[in-house]
Amino acid sequence: MSRTAGNKSSPRKGSPLLTGLLVGMVIGVAMAAGLAWFMMKSPSPFVQNSKVSEPPVVAQAPSAPAAATKPGEKPRFEFYKVLTDKQDNAAPSAAQPQTQAPAQSPAAASGAQLLQVGSFANPADAEKLKARLALMGFEANVQTAELGDKGVWHRVRLGPYKTATEMEKARAALKQNGIDATPISAH
Repeated sequence: MSRTAGNKSSPRKGSPLLTGLLVGMVIGVAMAAGLAWFMMKSPSPFVQNSKVSEPPVVAQAPSAPAAATKPGEKPRFEFYKVLTDKQDNAAPSAAQPQTQAPAQSPAAASGAQLLQVGSFANPADAEKLKARLALMGFEANVQTAELGDKGVWHRVRLGPYKTATEMEKARAALKQNGIDATPISAH
């Protein structure tokens, strides 16, 4: 029997499954690249666009040493020191000299001023504000007050401040960070 060349079928160069997988991968990579390009071009909701070219003002706690920052330089945060400042001051070591002034008597502190930053029925809300203030460099106290039929309220306060100038400086720094504070007398 003789074979004819016309009846011969040509071998297939690829299967439709592999071709489909390859085309699907190319389309997937193209879609991922397009999404990445779109996300890079759109404004991020996590970045503040400010019209002022100065860096944001970060408030320092009155007892914390002010870190010198140059214009255009990012402020250095020492979160561990800010959050654990109470433990460090509670028991100073013999090798470390005490830098804070001795505590004032209640009679001397009667003319002192406090800044009340908030008052909350929920103690968790008061602790959240206290933590937010700690991240800004302020050392806040939460005081619990029983207000009779109104229930228990948790007040977030800063101070006491010895001078009105010192209190107003702290109040202005809070205002720049979007927090309103009310001056009250310490008693």
